[in-house]
Amino acid sequence: MNRFDRMRAEHTAAVGEYKQSLTKIASEAGRVADVSHNAEKIIDDIEKQFEKATKLTKKDVAFLFLAVALQCCRQYLLTDFKVRPGDAEAAKKTLLEDKVDPKDKLRRIEKGLEERHHKLYNPSFDEILLHPVPFDTTKGSKNFGSPFSGAGKLGHRATAIGHDPILGLIFGTANIATSTITTWDFKSFHVSSKTGKGGGDYLKSRASTAKIIESAQNKLVHNVGPNNDGRLIMAFSLIKEIVHLRSDVHSKNSLPLPFVSAVDPKLASTLAEYGLDMENIEIVGKQAGCAMLINQIISLVHTLFYDESKDGSRQSYQVRTRKIILYSNLIATTSNVLYVAIATYLGDAKAVRKLDVGGFMVTMYRLVTDLMFIKNIKKEFLEKEFYKKVMGDVNLMEEYK
Repeated sequence: MNRFDRMRAEHTAAVGEYKQSLTKIASEAGRVADVSHNAEKIIDDIEKQFEKATKLTKKDVAFLFLAVALQCCRQYLLTDFKVRPGDAEAAKKTLLEDKVDPKDKLRRIEKGLEERHHKLYNPSFDEILLHPVPFDTTKGSKNFGSPFSGAGKLGHRATAIGHDPILGLIFGTANIATSTITTWDFKSFHVSSKTGKGGGDYLKSRASTAKIIESAQNKLVHNVGPNNDGRLIMAFSLIKEIVHLRSDVHSKNSLPLPFVSAVDPKLASTLAEYGLDMENIEIVGKQAGCAMLINQIISLVHTLFYDESKDGSRQSYQVRTRKIILYSNLIATTSNVLYVAIATYLGDAKAVRKLDVGGFMVTMYRLVTDLMFIKNIKKEFLEKEFYKKVMGDVNLMEEYK
């Protein structure tokens, strides 16, 4: 074959390849046009494919029933609203309550503590040990303009700052360590006591809030105390404060919300009348915490059962996990609301104590976050699959270039 024949053969082959490429490109163009024309149907098919991939299996349904059972048991056995004891009954749980009755004169004499007899801001450890917390009295307050009046339902628990769940850890502890009481507007008074008929703690004279804090600081930092036991006094005062707060939280009137009483004691009482007190906040928090813990456990265990050969992609499996959590929360919350509503309508006034407020809040949160997660995964799946449909044979285009 001479040179001319070889060139003609190469030209014929090139023209053939070019025509073949044009045919493939035309075919791809037709396919893309067809995809564009039937885009809605293709998207519907991809959505059905996604729903099939994320449909709950028998294994998932078993997890769903387990999650619902755990949530319902939690609602009715662990996190319901308990009947509150009266203040006197709750006070029996106070630290060393059996030793601090201010009217028990004989016992006071035996202990050498007929009454508080400390130097100002500086009671002994035994005196702190055997007396009630000083901010639990309002006796004698009329002599000082009744600083504890007008607080409403919560009374002195809203006006004595030692009862604030947060501020009380500072001021209440300092009050115990110095035998004083500090009001919501940070006025302070020395507390004394007497025994016998009409005995008990009472407001004796005005005190300096600044000196109370200074004295507590000296005890803590420099160990200043009647017997060089300032740090021991402060440690025990903090323990006594915490125990006292805990006993009050679960009493009938409970405690005000943190910081509110320091702004407006009347507002703190008004909120408590509408159920916004520390007892209810604690129960709602417990409900929400337990609900989230169950969700985490179910999610973790379900993830451990992932099998790529049977369950497909990990993302679709995560969607199934989210569906289990979401459905279980919705079922448990709906059943709880229906139970409380029906039982209350039938005359069971105690049924409202079973209302799962914290669980309802968790369900609403899951409803937003889980649906958003599933929506994002679905969007990613649709984009990926539609891209494959549109692009087709990518290698062909790369070769043509």
